[in-house]
Amino acid sequence: MSTVRLSAGDFADTVAAAGIVLVDFRASWYGPSRGFAPVFEAAAERHPDLVFATVDAEAERGLAAAVGVRAVPTLMVFRDGVPVFAEPGALPADSVELLIATVRELDMGAVRETFPHR
Repeated sequence: MSTVRLSAGDFADTVAAAGIVLVDFRASWYGPSRGFAPVFEAAAERHPDLVFATVDAEAERGLAAAVGVRAVPTLMVFRDGVPVFAEPGALPADSVELLIATVRELDMGAVRETFPHR
């Protein structure tokens, strides 16, 4: 599956959906963002059951600020509408795979008990 592009208009609905959503906040001109893009795209191809989305952090500055993005690339992961991971920096492919495996194994009942406001 390929990635989808998100804007402020559809971000909230997309990340609130059931399942796992990975969002790459990026800037197309920035080297680390360009370097991470093929890693992210390859992961999307390997995991067609997940949603892989990108946000142009420059075009969507308000959205990036609202969710706490201060550097690009920043990868955020949501599961069943709950933010479970957010970290700036380009991850290598094996780390993306480990992250996906970890998020798949999360006990969301325990996550909600620990963080009831989410």
